[in-house]
Amino acid sequence: MARETDRIPDPDGETPSDIRTMEDFASYVGLSRPTVSKYFNNPGSVRSKTRARIERAVEQSGFRPNLFATNLKRRRTRVLGVIIPNTTDPFYMELTRRIEDIAQDAGYFPFVLSSNGDSDLETEAIGRLQSLSVAGAIVVPLGATRSNADLARLEARIPLVYVDSSPDHDMPFVGTDNVQTFHLIVDYLCRSGTAPAYLGMPDINRNAGARRDAYAAAMSAFREPARFIDIPPETTWEFERVGHESMTAALSRPAFPRTVLCANDRIAFGALLAAWEAGLKVGHGDDADIRIAGHDDHPLSRYSCPPLTTVAQNYGEIARVAMQKLIRRLEGREETGERHMLLRGDLILRRSA
Repeated sequence: MARETDRIPDPDGETPSDIRTMEDFASYVGLSRPTVSKYFNNPGSVRSKTRARIERAVEQSGFRPNLFATNLKRRRTRVLGVIIPNTTDPFYMELTRRIEDIAQDAGYFPFVLSSNGDSDLETEAIGRLQSLSVAGAIVVPLGATRSNADLARLEARIPLVYVDSSPDHDMPFVGTDNVQTFHLIVDYLCRSGTAPAYLGMPDINRNAGARRDAYAAAMSAFREPARFIDIPPETTWEFERVGHESMTAALSRPAFPRTVLCANDRIAFGALLAAWEAGLKVGHGDDADIRIAGHDDHPLSRYSCPPLTTVAQNYGEIARVAMQKLIRRLEGREETGERHMLLRGDLILRRSA
């Protein structure tokens, strides 16, 4: 067995092209196999001098261990599952990126799957996580009316934290406080112009109903009647299309709403297109015909025409708190803070409203 000396990997010994396994790399770097494995699972768990030595050898050799295969051999793996409903939605893309960064810093290997908004695919994704013997999981569930029974069985086997769309029972959850965010933007819209009508999102998860109810509650608080723009009765993630078609229909009527609050920014993008096609000027000035606002602070919302007034969700904090909850559960420690965590959003004022 290689001794843990301070020598630099010997170029006259094994060459980078010879390195195929963790044992080969341990021999190359001159450290024990357990020490090298410990580093790859959690770099912060080894001494700084040892870490620098391994990192130098990694750079020289180009070696990358198959941690995925290694983890599967263990009873308790370092693999974490992540299930999201849509891989193309920028919110979930950014949320996943931040979860991956935090997981890797903590020595875990995140494995991301998408349900693509389909309950059958969600069940298939759950099955894959079970077959991989993941240590725990973060899940953005579907289920506008009820939870997937397979998720309930997964809860019984591993630590699990829900994100964004709350489950219908008591489980760790991290999301945005829709009541706070919709009160915030309804307050602004009512004070700065006509009260908003609501252009909702399809019932693809519990967020749809939660945001609709939050809008109605905010309007009631300001003694304004809630007004809802009709949307097609379909379950789809094509939010831009739904926003465009619904807004086009609303604008075809003589008494169309002069202020519109959309359930999310992607719905708002479709509404902006419909207003442009109708020859209307969107904005908050005296010369504007209509105001349109969204929710979420989509990465493209600042680049829409005009830039979109919205409410920003804190992607980074959602990911941080969710991972903190999951890791505490994995380590058998007591949870800190609220089990059901709702984070505040911030009003982002731009030119559309």
